[in-house]
Amino acid sequence: MELLHRFGSGAEGIELPACFNNPFYYAPHALCVMAAEEVRGMLSRDKVLRDEACKGKMFGVLVVRDAAGTVGFLAAFSGLLAGSNNVAGFVPPVYDMLSPDGYFKREEACISGINDEIAALEVCADFVEARSGLEEVRSAAVEAVAEMRSRFAANKSRRAGKRAAGGLSPSEVALLVRESQFEKAELARAKRSWQNRIEARERVVGEYKSRIEMLSAERRSRSVALQQWLFQQFKIFNALGEEKSLLEIFNERLGVLPPAGAGECAAPKLLQYAYKNNLQPLAMAEFWVGASPAGEVRRDGCFYASCKSKCEPILSFMLQGLDVEENALEKGGDVNDIEIVYEDDSLIVVNKPSGVLSVPGIVGGTSVQQWLRSEYLHSNELYVAHRLDMATSGLLVAAKSVEAYKSLQRQFAECKVRKSYMALLDGVPAEHDGTVELPLAPDYPNRPRQKVDYETGKPAITYYKVVDVVQYNGKECALVQFIPVTGRTHQLRVHAASCEGLDCPIVGDSLYGNVAGRLMLHAASLEFEHPSSGKKLKMEKQPPFS
Repeated sequence: MELLHRFGSGAEGIELPACFNNPFYYAPHALCVMAAEEVRGMLSRDKVLRDEACKGKMFGVLVVRDAAGTVGFLAAFSGLLAGSNNVAGFVPPVYDMLSPDGYFKREEACISGINDEIAALEVCADFVEARSGLEEVRSAAVEAVAEMRSRFAANKSRRAGKRAAGGLSPSEVALLVRESQFEKAELARAKRSWQNRIEARERVVGEYKSRIEMLSAERRSRSVALQQWLFQQFKIFNALGEEKSLLEIFNERLGVLPPAGAGECAAPKLLQYAYKNNLQPLAMAEFWVGASPAGEVRRDGCFYASCKSKCEPILSFMLQGLDVEENALEKGGDVNDIEIVYEDDSLIVVNKPSGVLSVPGIVGGTSVQQWLRSEYLHSNELYVAHRLDMATSGLLVAAKSVEAYKSLQRQFAECKVRKSYMALLDGVPAEHDGTVELPLAPDYPNRPRQKVDYETGKPAITYYKVVDVVQYNGKECALVQFIPVTGRTHQLRVHAASCEGLDCPIVGDSLYGNVAGRLMLHAASLEFEHPSSGKKLKMEKQPPFS
């Protein structure tokens, strides 16, 4: 099957993108959406691929123009599909590590052989018997020595009684001394005897453990060496015609080794094939097909930004030489849209625009805290008491003194601050009110995403109520009030999008749903105790999308 797929007549008249979309924040171009549908069609026509994709897989498409000026698209998948990294219709891997005669597979087989040898040693009958026998002898030694000590202690007490009663002849005193000496020597002999038996068994167990440790060290060494060798084989190109290995890319950018699986996502595969085959990249998109992985929020049909941990260093190199859109998330919103809702000598409450940081970050432009300090108050005596996500708009309270800040912080920590949010959901929940309780934890490989984690996640509880159902972009969408009981990172966003929650992502959620003009989430009300007067304050601000 040809790897450069042609668009049908439906693509006629669609304007080509002016520049390449930023893979870390984008709304998919119309041609990417069409290409994604074509890929889904390809999968549906092959039962094996369809069944595999239904389990959950990230796919990608790259709209390209060939030397003749014809526009088409390439398709790729992340990792493996149906156990293979070479599937008809999809671009090949950057490096084919699954080649049966290649060094990687041969060395991997050696490492697997070491694993098998370790596993066999660990269940070897002689080793199991030696370990069991060692524990039995240790236990028996403890019991035997304890019994002797108890018996000899009783004898010592008896001898002491005789001495205290007096009237003993010299020969009787000597007999008691010899008896005491004999028992001490007998205890020492017994302890040496038991120790010899223990050591004999320890030598047998130690021989097995030594062999296992030696094999484990060899396995670690060969695994590390193989991983580094593999990353050297991934020769990555960019639009300037430059080439670097994965090791070079990650070392130069971050000073670290690449993570496992780097270079195997859809995006690097697509760009690599385009560069090697003289195809001009025009637009790219990655989308999820099938079930969501356990805990993660991945929705069938949704488009997603490229991953940070594996792909950001790689794509930052690969996109050099292309005219790429600016990442709107890094640019930040307009701080001039900040609205002062309330102010007194102790605190200030603002209506934060979507796209503006609450406090300074690595990227994102001027934060609310910076704006208040430098542009509004002209004083550094200003402390934001809580945070809203950069994409979330709404009420944010800041203190004008350390004392007021500590009071507000304490109220937030003790859950005494009553907060409510308004959100527009991409759909309508099955139940129009209720509670979502899903523990949350950071999804470290995909930061800043969060995931549902029942083992290590922190409790997260949200009350919700559908207040209206409206038409948005030709679809019924629910306007929902959220009342968070806890305040976990991305709590409302994950509780809305997760199939275990409302199963309706917030409109415009680029992390858990699809990109739109903005994230339709707004902090609509705040109720707390004034840090100085102790009076209840309640602030309200309706969302701009209600």
